[in-house]
Amino acid sequence: MPASMSPGVATRSGLPGRDGRAPVEWQTLLLIACTYGGWLAITHAYGRWPLAIVAPVAVVLVVLQSSLQHEILHGHPTRWVWLNHLLAVMPLALWLPYERYRQRHLTHHRDERLTDPLDDPETAYLTPERWAHMSAPVRAIVRLQQPLLGRLLLGPPWRIAMFLRVEFGYVVRNDYHARRVWLEHLAWCVLVVLWVTRVCGMPLWLYLAVIVLPSYAVLLTRSFAEHRAHPDVRHRIAIVERSWILGPLFLFNNLHSLHHEAPTIPWYEYNARYRLIRERLIAENGGLVYSTYFDVARRFLFRAHDVLVHPTGRVP
Repeated sequence: MPASMSPGVATRSGLPGRDGRAPVEWQTLLLIACTYGGWLAITHAYGRWPLAIVAPVAVVLVVLQSSLQHEILHGHPTRWVWLNHLLAVMPLALWLPYERYRQRHLTHHRDERLTDPLDDPETAYLTPERWAHMSAPVRAIVRLQQPLLGRLLLGPPWRIAMFLRVEFGYVVRNDYHARRVWLEHLAWCVLVVLWVTRVCGMPLWLYLAVIVLPSYAVLLTRSFAEHRAHPDVRHRIAIVERSWILGPLFLFNNLHSLHHEAPTIPWYEYNARYRLIRERLIAENGGLVYSTYFDVARRFLFRAHDVLVHPTGRVP
């Protein structure tokens, strides 16, 4: 998280009269209930059902919960902030506190700073100075993650480890109220770990290896090519069309240009809105469009999506 990040960045809320949204979005509440209920059911089936069934279904549900957390931090599904927080805070993936994700992602939505190596906490670009100070082994690991295949294989453990390393420093200094955030997060983690290990009988290492890391790899597929450095802000945001499998799993955040233009519309309105303004969005983002995630994989599975160092060092 960059030093310039402020945890108080506000989101457009779902209060009555704002964005024309209902006080409660029942479609999202139902999806939340199905996601948590499904996760409880499939993890509880461990030991009775084959791991080859339990693990993939659990991965889908953990990814879906992450997509729902993204939906919730943008002011869904109710007008009550405390209730939305409660709906999102359960850490099925264990490693990422919801409140930290919320802070980082809302900072990412300052579009004028998109892709900046310091001001955009979700960017993959580095400053020339940071690259110069990296050791040779670290540079090699980072380079290996530039193609999609390396991102999926090495990205989850590497990025989680780097995130936790940075967060430890924040906790020591109590930056961004990190101690409060992590204490709350760890309390919820205890519930998840007790359920997985004591109730379901699944070893924690196995849950991390076959559910947590693969679910993050799926999420890295979404973020892999969704931004690129460009002087024009709108040209920095990609679109992945016709994603009939991963699109619903990402709650249609694959239509990423639309999301940055209207981050508060609910997930179930994305496709209809996109069809209405598709030509304008594509014209504005300079044609940065992929036909599917298979198209992304075809282009970048074995070659880098972009350079590592930001082309201008920092966003002007």
